[in-house]
Amino acid sequence: MLRKLCSSLELKLYCRSATTVYSHAPTSTQFYRNPNCFQHNQAVIRGFQTSPQRHDLMEFFDVKKNWGETTIRSGRSWKLDELRIKSNSDLHKLWFILLKEKNMLLTMEEECKRETELFPSPERLDKVEESMENLETVVRERNRAFNLLETGETGEQPGTEEENFLGLQEYRQYNEHTVPKQENKPFLIAKRDEPKSSLKEKLWFITRFRRKQLFKRRQELRCHQYEVVQLLQKFPDLDVGALKEKYPDVNVDKYIERFWKEQAQGNLKSNK
Repeated sequence: MLRKLCSSLELKLYCRSATTVYSHAPTSTQFYRNPNCFQHNQAVIRGFQTSPQRHDLMEFFDVKKNWGETTIRSGRSWKLDELRIKSNSDLHKLWFILLKEKNMLLTMEEECKRETELFPSPERLDKVEESMENLETVVRERNRAFNLLETGETGEQPGTEEENFLGLQEYRQYNEHTVPKQENKPFLIAKRDEPKSSLKEKLWFITRFRRKQLFKRRQELRCHQYEVVQLLQKFPDLDVGALKEKYPDVNVDKYIERFWKEQAQGNLKSNK
């Protein structure tokens, strides 16, 4: 999908890409008629924030007002639900905006390392990478839906799950090779040099790995339970449906019943 979209992008869209890549800024310019206007030809213009045009290597660096700053304010990353309502053209433009921003951040990070300075707000790079991953997920969903509708197949590269040397299942995609596997020397050497472990070592690792996952899930459940209790104490008239949607792993009805029971007991004690 991205390759098809790239064929229709002009170079001027890339030069006018926005440096603000976070979700609080619009990503496209749209012209639409305002029904509240009396003139028939009057239109409302909604624009997007753009960076100044520079046709030199300074495109790889941040604006000068951010040089030497310790923290730089930025928005959050793009969510899947926000990207799903975008058109293919908007996703295409946003991809190049994110790519340009990622190149700039990587350049600034390397320059700060070279100058032995602190890279300000390194979480910006994580937000851009998360946005790009979400965008690829949305494009993959659309490709899969289109191929299933037209051909009845997903159109994705087939693969299989294999067990690694730790005993965990990994999904590996099939790749085409000009040389058979039995005669491919680089493949055989790489296969020979892969780390190996015995069945006893795999069981030892899997047991502790699952124990760690169980402990992590219990910790998350306790944190969610504590947050539910705190929210009920601060906002007794909180929307129960929204609370259940946010914390699906917590028995919200149980804590609500306990909360009102404690409130009733407190009122009885105060009346006495």
